Amino acid sequence: MLNSQSMKYFLAVDLGATSGRTVLSAFDGQHVEMREFTRFKNPQIPISGHLFWDLPHLYNEILLALRKVKEENIQLTSIGIDTWGCDFAFFGKDGQLLGLPYCYRDSHTDGAVERFFADHMPARELYERTGIQFMPFNSLFQLETLQRNGCVALKDAEKVLFIPDALTYMLTGEAVCEYTVLSTSQMLNPKTGDIDEQLLHLLRLSRKQFGPLVQPGHMAGVLSEQVQAATGVGAVPVVCVGGHDTASAVAAVPAEDEEYAYLSCGTWSLLGIESRHAIITDKSFEYNFTNEGGLDGTTRFLKNICGLWLFENCRKEFRDVPADVNELNALCHTSTFDGLIQPDDPLFAHPDSMTAAIREFCQRTGQALPQVPADYVRCIFRSLALRYRQVLEILDGMADFLIRRLHVIGGGSLNKHLMQWTADATGLNVIAGPSEGTALGNTLVQVKADGGVASLPEMRRIVTRSVELKTYEPHHTAAWDEAYKRFLEISK
Repeated sequence: MLNSQSMKYFLAVDLGATSGRTVLSAFDGQHVEMREFTRFKNPQIPISGHLFWDLPHLYNEILLALRKVKEENIQLTSIGIDTWGCDFAFFGKDGQLLGLPYCYRDSHTDGAVERFFADHMPARELYERTGIQFMPFNSLFQLETLQRNGCVALKDAEKVLFIPDALTYMLTGEAVCEYTVLSTSQMLNPKTGDIDEQLLHLLRLSRKQFGPLVQPGHMAGVLSEQVQAATGVGAVPVVCVGGHDTASAVAAVPAEDEEYAYLSCGTWSLLGIESRHAIITDKSFEYNFTNEGGLDGTTRFLKNICGLWLFENCRKEFRDVPADVNELNALCHTSTFDGLIQPDDPLFAHPDSMTAAIREFCQRTGQALPQVPADYVRCIFRSLALRYRQVLEILDGMADFLIRRLHVIGGGSLNKHLMQWTADATGLNVIAGPSEGTALGNTLVQVKADGGVASLPEMRRIVTRSVELKTYEPHHTAAWDEAYKRFLEISK
């Protein structure tokens, strides 16, 4: 890592739904250089028939990283935390955590969307109020389910804080409600710019329980005296970055203009465009698109797609395959299996066996069944590429500009097979990188809060100077056109 007297150091805490890490970044005024500082697991904890997150474990891992900062004699400028969206934690009047937070993959919200429409508000009215796609784990449906089930922690909660805000509170004692993570909840009204009052009333909750609304770049506070004593790093500021990891990732898209779509490619695939306003229309409602908050007043208009979750879960079941993920990915070229799946079919949400779910889908749609790991890998990658094409075609009809290229960020951008097939399927140039987009975007919001950059376009120019990008050009389009016809048929 670069080292000079003019260098400033930032710690990005980047927490995903399976693992977490801290990334130490150095900024010299022109470039960001990053190194993974610590990495740790973030397992879902099964207790009493439900799935929970071990929030104290995540908090303690942040403390361990701060102690390592002290050991290396690094002077941090600030810390920023991004996580997955929708989930939240409860805190009592004494500031203590009231139980473990529910995991969004817990099945207690099965059927919650339909119940909400039947008991509280029609689907179209809810969409008009929030502009958010209907998914059973959205915070609104989680909270309604917990109210319905008489959750004691919710009843006693003085504060309801989304996961990045909860960790900020544990580190600083300051409660905030960061805009981008709130925007994933299906509770934010984009017209008022705050939590919808009628939805709060339906949930029997008050606005003050969620903390004051703040934008990315807001300094929430400094590390509490207890945390300072436990780590030795001093009164380091904690900055609210794009608290939702996709907001941080999209901030690092190295785009030169607005004529692009982005794909945040990981466990989830989030495919969308940046807009200066929420897009709430008959078509966006019909296709269940979502409007989430971005930086500098932008809206991330996107579609959630079940992404490499499919591959990750199949990988757990494979036997006698390469341990190296790149070698495993390459198996897609050793198979001639032509079967396809619709990645967003409910079968794949949380099956006991992902390989069995894929076989069931193929059988249900009259296709041959995959036999060996290479068949599954090929099927997943081709199906994802075709699903991206389908969503891009819908997006193209709602964007007020021509989509000329696709920027792919996140770990999936390193998968050269999926990237090439995405270019082939969509007919667009695919610009892959940065793979560490979330941590880089997190860092650059901290840099902006420190006065090192002034705007989102300036942040993106730093990204281009700091990372290596790879462009994939499309070919074999005729064969992909034929595959796309079959994909649309099995998607019906």
